[in-house]
Amino acid sequence: MQITGMLHGAKLLRFADFPTPEVLGPDASEEDIKDLIERHGSVFVKPVFKGGVGKKGKAGLIGRAKDLKTALAEKERLYFVEHCHGNQVAKANGVTFEAAVPAEHEVYFSITDATQFRAPTMTLTHCGGMDIEELEPSKVARIPFDPLTGLKAFVVANALADIGAPKEIISPLVQQLPKLWELYHDFGMTTLELNPIRMRADRRGRLTPVACDFKCGFDRDDPRWHRLDLPAHLFAADYSDFEQEINQLRTHQGQSDVYVINEHGTILAPTFGGGANSLVTEMLGDDAIISSDFGGNPPYEKMKSVASICFKHWLAQSNVLFVIGGKSNNTDIFETFRAMADALREHFSRNGPTPLYVVVGRGGPNLVRGMGVMRDTCEALGIPYRLFGFDSAMSEVVDYAREVNEWMKAGGRDEIARRLGLATAA
Repeated sequence: MQITGMLHGAKLLRFADFPTPEVLGPDASEEDIKDLIERHGSVFVKPVFKGGVGKKGKAGLIGRAKDLKTALAEKERLYFVEHCHGNQVAKANGVTFEAAVPAEHEVYFSITDATQFRAPTMTLTHCGGMDIEELEPSKVARIPFDPLTGLKAFVVANALADIGAPKEIISPLVQQLPKLWELYHDFGMTTLELNPIRMRADRRGRLTPVACDFKCGFDRDDPRWHRLDLPAHLFAADYSDFEQEINQLRTHQGQSDVYVINEHGTILAPTFGGGANSLVTEMLGDDAIISSDFGGNPPYEKMKSVASICFKHWLAQSNVLFVIGGKSNNTDIFETFRAMADALREHFSRNGPTPLYVVVGRGGPNLVRGMGVMRDTCEALGIPYRLFGFDSAMSEVVDYAREVNEWMKAGGRDEIARRLGLATAA
């Protein structure tokens, strides 16, 4: 996820005229906070994290206050709080104050691009406010729909009827949820999730769905997201120089999605393709330095810049340079490998040699020429390498890279250092 929480989510939902609670940002004055509490009875105080990080509620990182003193105490507790979820560590920078929405029913809703159906897919349940994975399948509707016609009201109505949703929530949701397709489609989103949507009752008992949490991700190579005029810092998972430099290349063709997994890792794995990225990141675990997707047929100039930035920040500590991807349809392997090879050669020329083992696994147009460039470069630099073609199982290539990394830790790095004329390996 690239945007989470209601600080920016409420602003985006206004484009679809979807109801949201009143939200105050980190700069809210004490008078504004007190007024919000008096009008709504209580407020939720939530930390603002960059990127998407889950399980905040279960970690006790959501505060509730019914008076100003408690609200300010929660602000102090959460303003710069750190949150660890899995191998993700995120630090908050600010809080939001969100008006409480009393409700009997909570709903989960999302739209995402589903490779299973090759179509946008709606996920909907009337058991919101909890992890969707924890629910019984019979309570969750997962419905693909035609992007040409969009999310129609009858799709929502049929889904709610199929999962046995309470009758009183069906009509309000049928009226409001289809609006979210326009938000999703018009601004180049890949994922849009609201959890929970609380069904607020008015004086006459009529229910209105109110989005109380927001998550979304954008296809940043789709220019439509520029219409939102979002601040650039939202798209960096942290403030590292590495991510900021990579993000500067977003104006060029090709993808440059990157996230630092472990700044003390020993395998630098520039990855091509979302599927390859998922497999490689999971199998390498903490040994991987970054999680990345540099596909999309990047031109020579961009790929060389991306590789140069990666090498500048991470090559000195890397045991393995692991260039991996699936069998591409349109990415010119020769161009991408030539760019990476030139960047590697220039890095060695500028900074001196470093003990390294290169492992490459790829398939696609001009593969043989591309691997020839990588081979010639590695031999000229005096570093060992192993190349795998399209007929090699990716999981086996990943296992090979892990084995090489263990060998490097067990003395291989020092052996390569001696071959390169270095006294010892760092």
